[in-house]
Amino acid sequence: MTPTESVRSRTNPPIELARSVVETGLASDALVTIFGDCTVDYEGRAESTLGPGDRHVMCKPDGTVLVHTDEGHQPVNWQPPGCTHEVSVEESTLTLRSERSTPAEELLVQFRDVDHVATFDVTDPEELSLSGTEEDLRERVLDEPELIEPGFTPLSTERETPAGAVDIYGEDANGRAVVVELKRRRVGPDAVGQLARYVEALERDLHDDADVRGILVAPSVTDRARTLLAERGLEFVSLEP
Repeated sequence: MTPTESVRSRTNPPIELARSVVETGLASDALVTIFGDCTVDYEGRAESTLGPGDRHVMCKPDGTVLVHTDEGHQPVNWQPPGCTHEVSVEESTLTLRSERSTPAEELLVQFRDVDHVATFDVTDPEELSLSGTEEDLRERVLDEPELIEPGFTPLSTERETPAGAVDIYGEDANGRAVVVELKRRRVGPDAVGQLARYVEALERDLHDDADVRGILVAPSVTDRARTLLAERGLEFVSLEP
């Protein structure tokens, strides 16, 4: 396959051309990326809104959608695999609508300007080989929950929230909900912010008076991260994979 057949890319395209590129990419199960000035609205288990700003949106062939800003490695909003997507132009605005049926969720991204749009025919048959990773750390905690603290009981892994998937969700000895975020290396403030978003999302998901603890598990943290943990009422457990 030649490069022109496997990749279609346009810089500063007219809105209708951008729509055509995205629509063709979605229909052919390609990896689609859009960068430009957009708003983002989510409605489902919770609600969230992002005003206008430059963002990168990626639509994967499995139905996943990721919305990234210029900070951090985690998306600010996302949809999981299995979602369906529609693209349209309404009043000179490119609209990408991603829907999930169970549970009912909708992500609406509206671009006032598109700086770049591209589609890629992706072939990746290899599986990732993990060694000494967060997966090893997760297995260690699941095998010995008391490494977190006495009485900790894991209930699920990769529990989905509007902020992303929680590594381990469980309860402490007093029945309080606990979010455990795992990192295999020394971490800084970004990891604290990620954990805080998970805690806030679960507090919204559970009930109004839910009291959710957040525990960051890593070999070590920076001084700034330790300060932020204390300020936000979050906790730290030193543990290696």
